[in-house]
Amino acid sequence: MDALLIVILVVIVLAILYIVGAFNGLIMARNRTQEAWSDIDVQLKRRYDLIPNSVETVKGYAAHESGTFEKVVAARNMAMSAQGVKEKAEAENALAGTLKTLFAVAEAYPELKASQNFMELQGELRDTEDKIQAARRFYNGNALDLKTKIETFPSSIIAGMFSFKPMDFFELNDAAQKEAPKVDFSR
Repeated sequence: MDALLIVILVVIVLAILYIVGAFNGLIMARNRTQEAWSDIDVQLKRRYDLIPNSVETVKGYAAHESGTFEKVVAARNMAMSAQGVKEKAEAENALAGTLKTLFAVAEAYPELKASQNFMELQGELRDTEDKIQAARRFYNGNALDLKTKIETFPSSIIAGMFSFKPMDFFELNDAAQKEAPKVDFSR
């Protein structure tokens, strides 16, 4: 009888230890994913701060391209106000397309391309894009780890008990980024 009681107590203690360990693992995975999202957010804010300077620099050389500038500013504002991973990704896809158009406009002005200020802004934007891409990969890796913990047995039981939810992946539309912008100079 005493041996059976000890075995039952050991099983209960092991089950409690497993639940605590699984719960803590889920919390750590969720916190790492949230931290990774904040890294993306920091880089996106950096890019949002660089965009007005880029638009103003191009405006100085290509004032008649006001439609392009308005689209860039509108896309920036939309991206800044987007909430959640999916909405942010959609807004970022739109912003990436308008930025490509802005830089295509800049290509038509050799004196702008030679401008030191424009070259520095373009370099900073390129560096920021690289950092966004790295942060996105880091975030998506953490989101995958969290999703795996939530969906695999037996931790899925713990995740269900404590209402853990997977986080969306931050996916940018690679096709839109590779597509060449269309610029109309006939106006």
